[in-house]
This record gives sequence, C-alpha cells and structure tokens, in this order.
Amino acid sequence: MWGRNLRRTLTALLALAFAVVLAQPAATAESKGGPDAKARLAADPVRIMPLGDSITGSPGCWRALLWNQLQDAGYTSVDFVGTLGPQGCGVTYDGDNEGHGGALATVTADQNQLVGWLSATHPDIVVMHFGTNDVWSAKSPETILAAFTKMVTQMRADNPSMKVLVAQILPMAPSNCAECGQRVQDLNAEIPQWAAGISTAQSPVVAVDQWTGFSTSTDTYDGVHPNDSGNVKIANRWYPALTRFLSPGVSS
Repeated sequence: MWGRNLRRTLTALLALAFAVVLAQPAATAESKGGPDAKARLAADPVRIMPLGDSITGSPGCWRALLWNQLQDAGYTSVDFVGTLGPQGCGVTYDGDNEGHGGALATVTADQNQLVGWLSATHPDIVVMHFGTNDVWSAKSPETILAAFTKMVTQMRADNPSMKVLVAQILPMAPSNCAECGQRVQDLNAEIPQWAAGISTAQSPVVAVDQWTGFSTSTDTYDGVHPNDSGNVKIANRWYPALTRFLSPGVSS
C-alpha cells in the first residue's frame, strides 16, 4: 500500500514539474512579444532626416534651433538622422543631417546618392530644402521637380509611410547671378502643385513656404546663406509643419 501511495505521489510531482517546464517558454514569449515589447516600440523615436545642401548642413544652425524648439515643447522622442554630423552652432543639439555643401538635387537624384543615405539611417520624416544650387546652375523647374520625384520614390522604397516636407526655397541674390532671384520664384511657384500631385494618404508630401518674409539683405550674410535672423525664420517655418506629424513625448 505504501509503495502504491509513494508511486502516486512521485507521479503527481513529476507531472507538476513537467507542467511548470512547459509553461516557462510561454511566459518568456509573452515577455518578448507582449506589453513590454509594445512599450519599447512606443518609445522608439521618430527619425527625422534634414536633407539638402549647405543651407541645411554648413552649418545649418536652423537645425539646432528647431531641435531645441521641439525639446522645449515636449517633443522629446525625436532623433535627427544623417550620415553627416553637427558643425558647431554653439548649442547642444542632435546634429546628424544630410546637408551636403554644394550639392544639387539633380545630381543627387541622377547618381542615386540618396539610396545609400536612406539605407544607413531609415528616416520616418524627411525635411528637405533642396534646389538652391540647381537654380544657380540654371536647371529648369521641370528638371528639378523630376529629381524631387525620383527622390520621393526612393524615400518610399525605404519607408512606404515616409512623410516629406519640401521647402519652397529661400530667395537668392548672389553677386554673380542676377537671374537667380527670378529662377527661385519660378521653381517655388511649381512646388505646391507638384507636392499635392505626388502626396498620398500613407506618404504625405507637404510644401513648406520658406520664401515669404525672408530677406536676402537682412536674413543672409551673402545673399544666399542664412544668418542668425534667417536661421530663426527657417526653424519657425519648419516647426508647425513638422509637429503635425509628431506627438509630445512619443512617436507619431
């Protein structure tokens, strides 16, 4: 009798131990894919790529102002991304960017340079001020916008839900290009319609007016590149357009 009872007890204990062992993988799987994972995912920052030429990156101190505007307003879960780093500006900020001095949008598109930058950083939002050097090089609005279209296509190939903010670019009055001022206006006049035509619900493309109210005489130091007052104006124009895709403290 005692032998039978002992066997029954041992059998019950073994069954209980086996049930505990089987339950452990399920608990581990829940910890990896359950609420904890969702919390980590919600905390992932929105990756924002500033894209363009020297107005964006050399040093492009409007980026520092914009970054700190976002932080001060509670938009803390953002990450500026790019293969280039900060170039000063005298304040603490996330300086990663794709502002390549002297770059043309047409060359960037023709040489597929953006593909590598995207694969290295995988942004969720692109903030693009591009075309100044194309205008300086007498590229037509149609040629520049075709380059924009190719780059948006490349952005969507990397991220089908890409949000794209495209500037109507700053006015220009360089000493060696009397025609540049009108060329900028000609390009800017076409950008809103182009943006509306390529925009989708999943991947909106938004034209942002960086031209109106910007003075080449008071907001630049050479007729092209922004000074301190110009950087303030640029950051202030990007801010409302960008924050429509952000939520304070969390990703969009």
